[in-house]
Amino acid sequence: MRRAWPVLEPGQPYIHGWHMDAICDHLEAITSGQIKRLLINIPPGTMKSMASAVFWPAWEWGPRGMPAMRFIGASHEEKLAIRDNVKMRRLIQSDWYQALWPTTMAGDQNAKTYFENDRTGWRQACPVKSMTGRRGDRVTWDDPHSVEDAHSDAALEEANRIFRETLPTRLNSPKESAILIVMQRLSVKDVSGVILSEDMGYEHLCLPMEYEGPRKATVIGFTDPRKEQGELLFPERFPREVVERDKKIMGPYAVAGQFQQRPSPAQGGEFMPDLMEVVDAIPGTVTQWVRGWDLAATEGAGDYTASAKLGKLADGRFVIANVDRKQYGTATRDQYIKATASADGMGRVKQSLPQDPGQAGKGQAKALVGMLAGHQAVTSLESGDKVIRARPLASQVNAGNVLLLRGPWNTEFTEELRLFPNGLHDDQVDAAARAFNELLSPTAGIFC
Repeated sequence: MRRAWPVLEPGQPYIHGWHMDAICDHLEAITSGQIKRLLINIPPGTMKSMASAVFWPAWEWGPRGMPAMRFIGASHEEKLAIRDNVKMRRLIQSDWYQALWPTTMAGDQNAKTYFENDRTGWRQACPVKSMTGRRGDRVTWDDPHSVEDAHSDAALEEANRIFRETLPTRLNSPKESAILIVMQRLSVKDVSGVILSEDMGYEHLCLPMEYEGPRKATVIGFTDPRKEQGELLFPERFPREVVERDKKIMGPYAVAGQFQQRPSPAQGGEFMPDLMEVVDAIPGTVTQWVRGWDLAATEGAGDYTASAKLGKLADGRFVIANVDRKQYGTATRDQYIKATASADGMGRVKQSLPQDPGQAGKGQAKALVGMLAGHQAVTSLESGDKVIRARPLASQVNAGNVLLLRGPWNTEFTEELRLFPNGLHDDQVDAAARAFNELLSPTAGIFC
């Protein structure tokens, strides 16, 4: 990389950081067969694309003596994949490279999206969405998601579907071919999130912008050499003043994902759950109780039906006394709602349920209220997006005005608060926000 850099970037000096040694060591471990699946999470601007998509394949063809290697390079946007294809081709055809490792390109297959050498090796560029046709010995996904994708469940799901269903079929040898995913974290639902949550056998090299503590050593024995909390990854290029400037502009969620490779701020984004006091008993008098619901109808998987019981204290504070969630089909779900309302006590806790739009939603709401005859029950349409609905509760949590009654459900609930709105699930947050907003409603004392 040091020697080839001036060929591609003659006007820019090469700036080295120790992280490049770590990346190159792991790429060489793929070459030697020690690693077959590698996930690298690293901030943007740290030369990850040049290392993995340009220099490494050129190194395998030339210095490593593996000109028959076949590479597929994919990114969320075709022009980014083509950019790296063009750079590798330019390097291979340079006088410097040819003088050291003579490589003849196939004249009829030497385009910017696909080129071959005379030893059957080739490199192809394609968008993640169009990974069809050829099979490679090395398949590299460099940023499979755009930053905008993080805000679209549909876009995230599409990339994850391609990762599961298409990527495995693009390998020359299911046993020997290698897959490399190089990306910044954007969401807990991104490709990295799928790999890490389901333990898919990927070696994980994670290099956050600011050091947060030790991680498990990789298979080649690498551990982050930093020792001090907050120590920077690449101060030669990103000194402290630059990092702090960019953090202010980006905001906590972007910093947590793109810089720290942890798609939620450690202390929370919308919610800072650590500011809730956990109590063993409710202090003082509760003037009103509401249990908010978020409904689903999925048996055993998918979304949850969740409920949260919140109370308003006489001193103006609030308490979250219970949160529960279940994955039930419609019939079992309705029985669960009725049983929970009965456990809360007839007339003591208002039950607030969401109403789907349209005539069918009206019918369902009427049926649910009828099922809860004798209880205080209300239904209402959801207004605004879920982040906006959650912010009144978040403001009180972050001001230290919300207590949390100790219970076995605390951890799952607070982690969902911490990740919201980027978490895999937000059912408990939706339910708690509904209960809180009902407590503040001007019709809070009117029941049907």
